[in-house]
Amino acid sequence: MAAAPPETDTDVKIAVEGVTKIFETKKKTTVALQDINLQIRSGEVVSLIGRSGCGKTTLLRVMAGLVAPTSGNVVINGRRLWNGASVEKSVIEQLGVVFQEANLFPWFDVIDNIALPLKLRGVDTAQRRARAQELAELVGLGGFGRSYPRELSGGMRQRVAIARALSCDPELLLMDEPFGALDALTREKMNIELQRIAGATGATVVFVTHDISEAVFLGDRVVQFTPRPGRIEEITDVGFERPRDVDVQTTGEFGAIVRHLRHQLEGEL
Repeated sequence: MAAAPPETDTDVKIAVEGVTKIFETKKKTTVALQDINLQIRSGEVVSLIGRSGCGKTTLLRVMAGLVAPTSGNVVINGRRLWNGASVEKSVIEQLGVVFQEANLFPWFDVIDNIALPLKLRGVDTAQRRARAQELAELVGLGGFGRSYPRELSGGMRQRVAIARALSCDPELLLMDEPFGALDALTREKMNIELQRIAGATGATVVFVTHDISEAVFLGDRVVQFTPRPGRIEEITDVGFERPRDVDVQTTGEFGAIVRHLRHQLEGEL
């Protein structure tokens, strides 16, 4: 376990290179991230954990092209995402983003919500609806295409949000606590589903969570951040093969990783 980035790998999907983010107001200056270096390989699932305010969501937003870094850059498939405060459109198109809130349009049904990114890109109606139906099947909503968000459970709405993020075939799926508002059983089911979806699409996944067990269950590696200013404290390898079922959480090896990470976070108090 180490905070340093892995050696250069030709299979690296995304590289965070010396990213620092400083927020400035008239009253104060806040260093949210300081000199973050991280490489994530193609097909890998990486979990980001840390205390509230440690910068993990800020990093995800920098990686998603939503917040410009103060210094440093993000490189995706060998191309720089940021050009000053502007993003490279051809790079951003490789990304899919899912937030804690599904943010569906209530006047669109499931199919139209999933197909919206394709509509915005000018894809014709028949093609985008066929793709949306395919994705609805993938996320387990094959019979709900004509349903509206108000008719769906929280878990089902998040499935729609994931399908929408996948509509343009992103190579990188960025997820900011997407299951945080769900009940425990639904969250567990969605963790299983996310593994299946990631395996079926081959997407590389970066997953922000406050839940240590969720981070270990989903991740090939768990990246722990220090309290503000956010730095990488430690990177923990998780040796379990994917896909994983819930029983892996009862093993001694799983428990040992969770305890180690919990003790690390408790030591920051």
